[in-house]
Amino acid sequence: MKAIVIREFGGPDVLRWEDVETPSPGRGEVLVRVHAVSVNRTLDLQVRQDGGNYGVTLPLVLGNDPSGVVAAAGPEVEGTKIGDRVAIFGGVGCGRCQHCTGGHQRRCASRKMLGVQCWGGYAEYVKIPGVNCVPLPEGLAFAHATVIARHFPLAFGECHLADLKTGDWALVMGAAGGLGSCLVQVAKSLGAHIVAAAGTDQRVELAMSLGADFGVNYRRQDLEREVKRITGGHGADAVFENIADPALWPGAFKSLAPGGRLVTVGAHGGGLVTLDVRRLYQQRLRVISGLGAERREDLERSFQLARSGMFKVLVDRVLPLREAAAAHRLVETSEPLGKVILDPTVD
Repeated sequence: MKAIVIREFGGPDVLRWEDVETPSPGRGEVLVRVHAVSVNRTLDLQVRQDGGNYGVTLPLVLGNDPSGVVAAAGPEVEGTKIGDRVAIFGGVGCGRCQHCTGGHQRRCASRKMLGVQCWGGYAEYVKIPGVNCVPLPEGLAFAHATVIARHFPLAFGECHLADLKTGDWALVMGAAGGLGSCLVQVAKSLGAHIVAAAGTDQRVELAMSLGADFGVNYRRQDLEREVKRITGGHGADAVFENIADPALWPGAFKSLAPGGRLVTVGAHGGGLVTLDVRRLYQQRLRVISGLGAERREDLERSFQLARSGMFKVLVDRVLPLREAAAAHRLVETSEPLGKVILDPTVD
């Protein structure tokens, strides 16, 4: 099969279009013909650049969120059959521990991230445990399914961790990005008032079109001041800060209301920020990692809400898999409005 392989860390040029052996599914595994996989800043660009501190072993095929059609199945696969249209969800369990053999792979202490610690979806085919496959509703495009599987369950998980309630004020940073645009919609569906923050007026307007109640351009406006003005001096009960930019973090953190919760997952803004610990304890604030908060039931719920039209999926463009390097360069510019998708089935 054809795949994009990285054999050394570096710039987009390390993404090589190669012939590799097509994997054969073993016990409990299926082989999925990939139709879509997204390009993500943290789990693709950062891993390609330096491994992202994820314990990466080279050579590696990137691609955390492929969707496609089941092409082959090994023995003892239950609930998934050849020809099924599926998205791939969750980490890959070891298959040997008591959790994996007992059907509780999410509890496996040795789970690996697809496309990070094991070969992923930047390929014509990907081998995956059948339990990681989630069926797609009829009529849902593969590109949309990939974006939904990558971001909407995490958006629900972040809202759960933030204990977001009806009537709460929620500040979403990077509100037009892949995860941010989903957070705007999920938080709105839970009854929160949404302040969408982004770096350009165009991105603020995009977030507003997704249901945000107010918008702030954090590159030209004082974020803390605007949030306090919008909320009548209250501040944000929940802040979703998935950027970790040292220039933006202070404004987001200071926008929290007393007792507020800041949930973070993602660090493409640099990752090292200054934390005002005095404010943290005096205002009884919480900073929470959202990593691993995704739930399968939230993915299934998101598929149905997207199919009904309640959730909008932002796809900027679909490119052939062989153009992965160009796709990485494009995402690095921050110009796309929506996800860039790679499709191994088109030339």
